[in-house]
Amino acid sequence: MIIDSFDMESESKINPHLKEDAPIVDACIITFSHIIEKYVQDNYDLEQIGQSIAVTGNLPIYQFNHNEKKFAFLKTYAGAPACVATIEDTLSELKTDKYIVFGGSGCLNKEIAHGKVMIPTEGYRDEGTSYHYAPASDYIIIKNADVIAKFMEENKIPFVKGKTWTTDSFYRETNNNFEKRKADGCISVEMECSAIQAMCDFRNLNLYMFLTCGDLLDAPRHLFRNGNGQYKGTQHDASHFEIALSLADYVTGAK
Repeated sequence: MIIDSFDMESESKINPHLKEDAPIVDACIITFSHIIEKYVQDNYDLEQIGQSIAVTGNLPIYQFNHNEKKFAFLKTYAGAPACVATIEDTLSELKTDKYIVFGGSGCLNKEIAHGKVMIPTEGYRDEGTSYHYAPASDYIIIKNADVIAKFMEENKIPFVKGKTWTTDSFYRETNNNFEKRKADGCISVEMECSAIQAMCDFRNLNLYMFLTCGDLLDAPRHLFRNGNGQYKGTQHDASHFEIALSLADYVTGAK
């Protein structure tokens, strides 16, 4: 069974190996959005320092300087297996223990405003990847939720905290499962959070993750809540990269 997959008794066949010339960076910032990737390429002085190699196309890993610090940046793929594998690849290409990850989510509570920042506190493990990184459990604790909340408060950024439902099956978010997860206290649904946290726990990394409240599931039918090509308040909103960058500054301390 998938929930019996966690194995601490034997070595992995494939492991990340840090390259001798891998740069040291203060933190790595990760987006899922090609729109935000283009925004960063257009507005920051990027240097490619590595790549994540995949049959679907290699993903460049960049470095840039900000406030006398060095940050890595990359766009990853959606979905727990591909996303986690991409982050594992960075462990060969650069050296840091801090990862700032931000992306979109479906909203399970219609009272939460469109575009509001959501801080996951626990992730429901409705995906397969995390069970290879942590013993079986329904939820995994998102350890740095309080740190992110403090940052949001100090910077007067409106946010909401709550559990998230991480699922592998975008097209199988059924009404019954939606009702179960909402009743259990989940306020969002996405495809990566619990798996990334499990991997970061396993690799002794610090994850700082926040989500954008986008489409609404808490309605008679699925609502996207934004028009075609409208990015404000969505996971493609470039202002959320600026939040992620400020958060990276915050968690890496003063220089």
